Amino acid sequence: MADQSASAGRTEADRLRQGSAFMEILKRPEIGAFSGMLAIMIFLWFIAGDVVYNPLGIKNNLAIISQLGIIAIGACLLMIAGEFDLSIGSMIGFAGMSMAMMLKWGLPFGLGPATPFLAFSLTLAMTLGIGFLIGQIVVRSGLSSFIVTLAFLFALRGLTEVSFRLLNEGSTQISGLPDFKETSTVAYIFGGETFKWLFSLLYEIGWNVNRRGNQWVTGLDARVAWWMVIALLAYIALAKTQIGNWIYATGDNKEAARANGVPVRKVKISLFMFTAFTATIFAAAQVFDTNTADAAKGNLKELEAIAAAVVGGTVMTGGFGSIVGVIFGAVIFGLVQNSVFYIPWIDGSFYRVFVGTVLLIAAFANENIRKRITGGI
Repeated sequence: MADQSASAGRTEADRLRQGSAFMEILKRPEIGAFSGMLAIMIFLWFIAGDVVYNPLGIKNNLAIISQLGIIAIGACLLMIAGEFDLSIGSMIGFAGMSMAMMLKWGLPFGLGPATPFLAFSLTLAMTLGIGFLIGQIVVRSGLSSFIVTLAFLFALRGLTEVSFRLLNEGSTQISGLPDFKETSTVAYIFGGETFKWLFSLLYEIGWNVNRRGNQWVTGLDARVAWWMVIALLAYIALAKTQIGNWIYATGDNKEAARANGVPVRKVKISLFMFTAFTATIFAAAQVFDTNTADAAKGNLKELEAIAAAVVGGTVMTGGFGSIVGVIFGAVIFGLVQNSVFYIPWIDGSFYRVFVGTVLLIAAFANENIRKRITGGI
């Protein structure tokens, strides 16, 4: 009798009823990440604002935030579709190794020297192929993407280290590559600088000035522009197109999505390839910026990307999340990771304590928000 009364008092339409503007804002998956981002920015302003928010601090912070943000977007979209990719970090190391080796020793099979364009293009073809293979294994075998990508995490990392040692006289690092940014457009768009006009303007108005009276910072790392472009395109695709509807439907209920004509397999395979693409962009930005490569590059970055997505409002079970939220999540982790260099009395290991604590809180908060939106369904 009590159950019947409860049912009579609540209908399915109740969860679609509009509340106040404030309550609608509180239901947004990004609200927690936005609040946390503001709190951290204000905290850093009082603790080390003169260092964090000067031109050099802004450049360094955005460099870390943007490279995490690039791979976090890929992780976010895949998680919304109900899957994980733990191979992102190893893919970064593999892609960096591939480009650096071709730039140093030339194309495979003695086909001649490699330009930055060829090195990047061939590497991207390989990583997209690996992403396609991972997706095929997941959708055709029915195995958990956690297990499949965990296997590729180990395999790619091991392959990267073995290749370095075989071809690089036992060393797992390549350094001293030519600075291709001076001669190659491709190298410059990954490793050069952007927004130079803005920092020139800031210098003209007297803010971007060092102690000698010269221009302090000439521009932001190119990876910042890549992050902005990828984030914008991903936002449009997820929020404004049929592709976004397919991604949400796939993560929410893949069987119902398939019954309604959603190409679930193609959606998942494409998203695994997209995470491989973001990892390759990450690696290219590092290689062409520093003119080096290291087998250890990208270590644990897959976990940071997933954490940024969860803190940004993405639910682990799929079907819920946003690009705006993952941007806020990347800003949070980037600022905290960099703040250990600004605040000497904080042990750097507290960054991991922070990640673990915030991740757990965010997971509970996201589930609570999801239930509020769906009415507990």
